[in-house]
Amino acid sequence: MAAPASAVPGATGLRGGGAPFPVPSGVRRRRAELPTSRAALLFGRRFPRSAVRVGGSGGRVPLRAAGTSGEVMIPEGESDGSVPFESDDLQVPALDDELSTEAGASDVEGVKRVAEESAVEEKPRVVPPTGDGQKIFQMDPMLQGYKYHLEYRYSLYRRLRSDIDQYEGGLEAFSRSYEKFGFNRSAEGVTYREWAPGAHSAALVGDFNNWNPNADRMSRNEFGVWEIFLPNNADGSSPIPHGSRVKVRMETPSGIKDSIPAWIKYSVQAPGEIPYNGVYYDPPEEEKYVFKHPQPKRPKSLRIYETHVGMSSPEPKINTYVNFRDEVLPRIKNLGYNAVQIMAIQEHAYYGSFGYHVTNFFAPSSRFGTPEELKSLIDRAHELGLVVLMDVVHSHASNNTLDGLNGFDGTDTHYFHSGSRGHHWMWDSRLFNYGNWEVLRFLLSNARWWLEEYKFDGFRFDGVTSMMYTHHGLQVAFTGNYNEYFGFATDVDAVVYLMLVNALIHGLYPEAITIGEDVSGMPTFATHVQDGGVGFDYRLHMAVPDKWIELLKQSDESWKMGDIVHMLTNRRWSEKCVTYAESHDQALVGDKTIAFWLMDKDMYDFMALDRPSTPSIDRGIALHKMIRLITMGLGGEGYLNFMGNEFGHPEWIDFPRGPQVLPNGKSIPGNNNSYDKCRRRFDLGDANYLRYHGMQEFDRAMQSLEEKYGFMTSDHQYISRKHEEDKMIVFEKGDLVFVFNFHCSNSYFDYRVGCLKPGKYKISAIFIQK
Repeated sequence: MAAPASAVPGATGLRGGGAPFPVPSGVRRRRAELPTSRAALLFGRRFPRSAVRVGGSGGRVPLRAAGTSGEVMIPEGESDGSVPFESDDLQVPALDDELSTEAGASDVEGVKRVAEESAVEEKPRVVPPTGDGQKIFQMDPMLQGYKYHLEYRYSLYRRLRSDIDQYEGGLEAFSRSYEKFGFNRSAEGVTYREWAPGAHSAALVGDFNNWNPNADRMSRNEFGVWEIFLPNNADGSSPIPHGSRVKVRMETPSGIKDSIPAWIKYSVQAPGEIPYNGVYYDPPEEEKYVFKHPQPKRPKSLRIYETHVGMSSPEPKINTYVNFRDEVLPRIKNLGYNAVQIMAIQEHAYYGSFGYHVTNFFAPSSRFGTPEELKSLIDRAHELGLVVLMDVVHSHASNNTLDGLNGFDGTDTHYFHSGSRGHHWMWDSRLFNYGNWEVLRFLLSNARWWLEEYKFDGFRFDGVTSMMYTHHGLQVAFTGNYNEYFGFATDVDAVVYLMLVNALIHGLYPEAITIGEDVSGMPTFATHVQDGGVGFDYRLHMAVPDKWIELLKQSDESWKMGDIVHMLTNRRWSEKCVTYAESHDQALVGDKTIAFWLMDKDMYDFMALDRPSTPSIDRGIALHKMIRLITMGLGGEGYLNFMGNEFGHPEWIDFPRGPQVLPNGKSIPGNNNSYDKCRRRFDLGDANYLRYHGMQEFDRAMQSLEEKYGFMTSDHQYISRKHEEDKMIVFEKGDLVFVFNFHCSNSYFDYRVGCLKPGKYKISAIFIQK
């Protein structure tokens, strides 16, 4: 979800020599004006006219005078592994190469072979015991002043772990509560359990009993858990046929209510109907999908392609898991990304919510297909060597009372806080009570379910800032003062839940990845739980896209190089970040992507190569590439791109909608429920007669360069120049030296660039051209 930009505390600051990156021990700082050596990557505006090979099969294309260029400088005399950077040398597959099982057999076999070689005998999975939580004070001495708060937080975490061990058999068993709650089949029949303490009576209804509320009444225990056991039919078949619609009918303080079971594994909306129905999902063995490919190991450098299944087709329609599997996954692989992040997996009744107003937490969205088809999608991604991350929503829930958890048992407090604390005034949604035992059971089991049943490789946790503070990060400017993170505004219950879920995930699935969407910059956020941290692997560096928007509202002639560097490096040392130049929210109608900010309506008329360009297009394409590359180069240990932005997608996202009347009486026109602007025009990026294609090829070269050199996670990182008059930024990452010329008119020749090691070097060109 969107959140305001803010400062990130504990950043390294601008150190001597203008280097915000701390230099590793044993590496001597040096002046910027040293002879250039090792590999250097030069990017700039208006370098000399030259030529470049674009793509694995392209010819040499002359650089236009108004274009931009860059060079890679490689040490002379090195092995063939360090030859001048051209796409052939990096073995980048052309975008039109097929990655089907047949055509990509060697690649697939390589993935299988690596996975098989690394396979080890599976051991019983247990969540490691708690540590003492004291290491954070060694890592950051400033935390000593907040020791009382942090030790209280950790003591609450340890107490919950102890209670779960005592009363639930441990976190491993507790997180498998989907084996007890909801529908579970045994040899004798089907058991259904539901926690609904506010209900006065409950009955299971559905197609299987003709929706008769008197046929299958449930009994309640002292904890508010309702239960019923349905024995098999006389012929041994299930008392509830697979695919039957089901609901639980309850007499509640608010009256008679039919609710979709909270732990339902699948729900559907019948054509022409508004409410969803729960579906008893238990396909026969021959219809269940069997995973064929091992899960890839987590990559050291994370390059994420963020996607939405429904809008992933060039056609104006809702795309399917199957089409995404067959058409979009090979594209992501060809582009050079190593991870795919999928939005809107959890069922959500309102399509226009982007998947963030979840109604059924254990059910994959039925708009896109069946659970088995989603499993085949994930298995195919693993076959291609792609890590699959799920955009999971545990920060809030839909306020929908027909299909979701809101008012499930007729009360305001079931799963959620009561009163205003239980309602998010900006998102119009319900807020979980993370201090409730059954809420912990539900959410921890939900995370486990997606990892276990669907083989997701990790999560991007949405809206974490909203969870961690009672003000939800709204109308608050985080300045970096530690009082903002460890005080009365902190929802300690929510932070402890995040510690629990991270301990669970990393304990049972060591290769799993967790990314938290946090704009506040809370210290310890991406530090191990046993050391006293919240436990995420990465923080999503949310301030970066907001800062780029701020800069794009100005003329690039007024940009400050120091501001750009500070924006990209202002993060906590030793806590990893995933950075991105623009968010998916910017693609929505009413907002602007970077390409729109830069080129606006000229994109509709001047992107064909056989037509004259405009200054706006030339400038826009150059800056689009430079912004994305410098964000990847300086922003963190991971990089994320929303689908289509790699080539400057020219259409906004407008979900199908009808006219609306707001509570204040204002009318908002709809779009005739059209899907015309709810799609991704991948055909534009593939068309080699359009300038979009060059932008896409540059993004592919970026991913390939990072794959070859691993510069995002390199040990050696140093910023040697931020020259405001020249508009130059120079920094080193591993064996590469990046040189950016942001000047709108000046070119530089024989520009001296400092590097770690003196010596001769070669130059190979990558050009930021139209």
